[in-house]
Amino acid sequence: MSIIRERAAIRLPLGRPSRRQPRRGSRRSAPPGADPGHGRRLRPGRAWPYLLIAPTVLGMLYLLVYPLARTVLISLQDFRLRQLIRGDARFVGLRNYETLLTDGHFWQVVRRTFLFMAVDVVLIMLLATLVALVIERLGRLGRTAVLSALVLAWAMPVIAATTVFQWLFHSEFGIVNHTLTGLGFDSFDRYPWFAHGPAAFTILVLLIVWQSVPFAAITLYSALATVPSELYESARIDGATAGRVFRSVTFPMIRPIFMLVLSLEVIWTFKAFVQIWVMTNGGPGDATTILPVYAVQTALSSQRYDLGSAASMVTVLMMAAVLVLYFRQLFRQEGEAL
Repeated sequence: MSIIRERAAIRLPLGRPSRRQPRRGSRRSAPPGADPGHGRRLRPGRAWPYLLIAPTVLGMLYLLVYPLARTVLISLQDFRLRQLIRGDARFVGLRNYETLLTDGHFWQVVRRTFLFMAVDVVLIMLLATLVALVIERLGRLGRTAVLSALVLAWAMPVIAATTVFQWLFHSEFGIVNHTLTGLGFDSFDRYPWFAHGPAAFTILVLLIVWQSVPFAAITLYSALATVPSELYESARIDGATAGRVFRSVTFPMIRPIFMLVLSLEVIWTFKAFVQIWVMTNGGPGDATTILPVYAVQTALSSQRYDLGSAASMVTVLMMAAVLVLYFRQLFRQEGEAL
């Protein structure tokens, strides 16, 4: 009997399920009815990344989403100085948008805005591409000097750059009038640049282009640095000219970055406000008034905060429509290329 008991004691653990810990990477089956993700949700380590980004997300919602929602709400109300003080704004629906879209002056501002954006973007992309190509062909010392100058120009604050341009084109003390008069152009003696609409418009275009070219040029140069040199050597062996090499080799390789920079320049130029407000305040007359300036003028000078908010929302919608059409065309071209 003792022998039988010993054999039974030996066989008994072999029939029981193993209590050893599962190997790393193996998954134990959960009991029936249990939530497979319940244990993972309770682990504090998995919630830690979300806690880290929570302040940034909340700050973005407060600084971006809330002002946008507030602007939409004000554009749908009768919101003037009285309502700003007392807080008894009345809901009027789309009446502010109807008033805005039936105003002929508003559409003049829209046409001027698109003209300003088109001129700026074309000049920025053209000059930035030329500067990037020049940097690529410079030696190490020259490349460092040019890139340093671009970074310094890009880092200059907007208000400081605008003030410099104001003094450059000052009617009495400006160096531009002094230089032109010294070259024999006596008509520019004390010429009031900011008193003439086309002249003020041109100065603002130069200012926006000067501030935007450094970023675009540095970004395009970074894209040019990724083009394999073997492609250039093959094109030169085949007898391709410099223009042919750029069209057939360089531009197809940097096209995604080029389109990205173009999109950013469209956005930044479309919403230009600080330079115009500081330099001309939208004048003389309305020669330099674009949509962001028009929205602020309507809200502050006329105390029509509802119309100003409606103008801001129309600006956002127009910019979004331009970008949607642009990206749609871009994706269509990419699909055809594939």
